[in-house]
Amino acid sequence: MSEADKTYRVMIFGKEGCPKCDVLKERLGKALEKAEWADFDKQYYSVKTAEGLVAFSRAQCINPNRIPAMVVAKRDAATGKYDFLPNPAQGEDDSVCQKSRLYQYLGLQTDYSDVGKGVISSKMITTILEQARAL
Repeated sequence: MSEADKTYRVMIFGKEGCPKCDVLKERLGKALEKAEWADFDKQYYSVKTAEGLVAFSRAQCINPNRIPAMVVAKRDAATGKYDFLPNPAQGEDDSVCQKSRLYQYLGLQTDYSDVGKGVISSKMITTILEQARAL
């Protein structure tokens, strides 16, 4: 399956020189190397570029102070365009993703509080990918 034909796209928002951004890219990359996630690809956007800022603005619900972040989109077979998936559990407690879960769309942003400790774990990432398929 070519990158253009992937059903899902995970959009990562970060910036150069950010160690946590590199960790998120690496963790997501390792997950997507597995055959079970062959229908997903990833696209990285630096919020320090015009293209990255436009994509970040379209994501609407990411707090700029909670980068790195990721949002999952699904490809519309008719148009080929990727549309953000809605969060099916808006406002509900999430034992895995906790306060890192985005509210409006299916995705994660970094929780820098004492609870989140600035970590987006591999388990959090795969939980979001599983939920994308369930929609």
